[in-house]
Formats: sequence, C-alpha cells, structure tokens
Amino acid sequence: MGPLHGTRIIEIAGIGPTQLCGMLLADMGAEVLRLRRPAAADTGIDLPARFNLMNRGRPTIDVDLKSDAGRQLLLRLCETADVLFEGLRPGVMERLGLGPGDCMARNERLVYGRMTGWGQDGPLARRAGHDTNYIAAAGALHGIGYADRPPPLPLNLIGDFGGGALYLAVGLLAALLEAGRSGQGQVVDAAMVDGTASMLTLFYGLQAGGIWTDARENNLLDGGAPFARCYETRDHRYIAVCALETGFFANLLQAMAVDDIDPAEQYDTDKWPRHREILARVFRGRTRDEWSGLLSGIDACATPVLTLGEAAEHEHAQARGTYVDIEGIRQPGPAPRFSRTASEARPAPSDQREAARKTMLNWGLAEDEVRQLL
Repeated sequence: MGPLHGTRIIEIAGIGPTQLCGMLLADMGAEVLRLRRPAAADTGIDLPARFNLMNRGRPTIDVDLKSDAGRQLLLRLCETADVLFEGLRPGVMERLGLGPGDCMARNERLVYGRMTGWGQDGPLARRAGHDTNYIAAAGALHGIGYADRPPPLPLNLIGDFGGGALYLAVGLLAALLEAGRSGQGQVVDAAMVDGTASMLTLFYGLQAGGIWTDARENNLLDGGAPFARCYETRDHRYIAVCALETGFFANLLQAMAVDDIDPAEQYDTDKWPRHREILARVFRGRTRDEWSGLLSGIDACATPVLTLGEAAEHEHAQARGTYVDIEGIRQPGPAPRFSRTASEARPAPSDQREAARKTMLNWGLAEDEVRQLL
C-alpha cells in the first residue's frame, strides 16, 4: 500500500523536478492527480508517452487553469487534498487566482509546495533558467571536471533532481507531518539553487578548514587525489577508485602489484602527480572487466564504470531487484525501501480519463460534476 497510502496530492504538471517528485510520492502510495495544461508537451523532447517514465503511477488530465471551469476544479480538489505542488514561475498561480491564499482558503490544512530554480523572491526569481544555470550559480558546477577543460554538464541530477525534486519532497513531507499536529498547512518554497547550496555544506566546511581550494581537480573529492578518481583502462573504459582510507588504498596497491607507492604517503599532496601517473599507467595495462574481476573480492573501493544497461544487469542490482519491468520497459524501482509498507512502481493508467474520474469521485466530487468537468 505504500507509506503514503491515503494521502491526496495535486500535481500541477511540469518537467524535471516536479515530475520526479510526483513519481516518488506516487511510488510511496500517495493518490496523486496530475493536472496538465491542454496540449502542453511534458518535455522539449519528442518522447512517446509510454517512455515518459517519470509520469508513472498517477493519471494525467488536461485542465485549462485559465478558464473558470479549470479554476473551480482545482479549488474543489483542494478542499479534500493534503498537498498541492507546482513548478511555475513566481506569481503565475496568483495571477490565475490559484495562489496559496486562494487554495488554502478552501482548506487550511493544505500544504502548498512551490518548485522553482531561483526561489520565490530575489533579483533572479523571475529569470528563466535550467538545471545547469542553477548549479553554476550555486557553486557546484565550478568544482566538477578536469583542471584544463570547461566544467562538464553532470546530467541534470544535481539541480533538477537532487537540489530540486528531493528537497521539494522532503519539504512537503515535513510540512505534512507538522500539519497533522497543528491542523495548519503552509507554503514550501523549494528552489534548486537553495537545495544545491545545501548539498555543498560539506565543502564549505572543508574550505573553511583550509583543505579545499577553488582549483578544479586539485582536491580530495574532485579527482585531484590519485586514490579518488577515474582511470582509463586498456579497452578505453574506466575504473572508479575511491580508496579514501589508507587500509583500502594499501589493498588497492597490493592487488595492482604497485610497489613504488607508499600507502603512508597517501595524503602527501606533493606526491599526488607522481602517484596519478603510476596508477594511470598500470590501469591502462588491463581491460575494465579484467580489473573488475581482479578487484571484485577486495576492499579496495574500486568499481567498474557501468553504462545504464550494464548497471541494470549487474549482479548486485539483480540480487536486490533494483530495477523493475513495467509493460516491457526496464526502469529503476521505488526507493527508498520500507519494511512494512512497501512502495510500488505502477504504470501510468492506460485510460487517463477514467482514472482521473475515479480519483475525483474518491475526493468527494459528485458524478455529474466530474462528468461536466471532464
């Protein structure tokens, strides 16, 4: 049934962070109703609906929130909803007459989530942007990549999904818990630039302590350390090494038959360039899979860098059932896992209108009202 079974959530459809947040909540058992602008594309990519996997587990219906009927539908749904969240630019929902004040006037316990890149206020609040822009402004992008090249785009995992979707989900759930005690809802202002900054807390501490610099590929966790970086193998694939502890680094050196690096000098930064050269040369002597086999039974914190397809076939993922097959499409299953109220990844309903009708009836709307709205 999922730990959120019985929780009613309205998702104002968007792409990226709100889309993933809706999927996570639906996986956990919440009854999510996704309202989308008529004829609005979910992404800028021409992706058939069955492959838009982050829409799983909940119906999507087209609602014109600029129309009186659309506004009234949303306000009616708010009366029995626990959560509403949206990802529009600041002020858009207010101009539609659907801002926090309007919706919470119908239900004082409603948690109203807002997902943006820059936040609800500040000089950039209404400026356009995407994941890369937010992580650049937050200071995360600068520290990623090689010293002599521009920072690479690290997928959209950091801003959209880490600093965005996950912080929005945590905020909604925290506000929902508090509403259960106080009887009062509140607004959750989740900004990707804020969430990304929050994830950088460790590095602000390291910099304040004098052990982190702004120079890329020069630090402990940015590829500068020879024992924490990726190495190319003979077949032009890669092994990821993160042997931070001296014991693990010693295990790695022993398994690789490297005897001209002293593990005791692991944190001597003057030796790092030489150590990198030695390890790079040795790693190029075998293929990725040869190294993987050699290092697999050793606590050396070294693993092969896998593709998406390889990751799903990995023995550990297979043993844990990390990936699931839904209507013939392999995809990651729900996370995290619960011992008693297990989450479930369900496909998007094949009949969206019928699923939406059942949801709205369950939320207290009358049959004739639902029929007219649809």
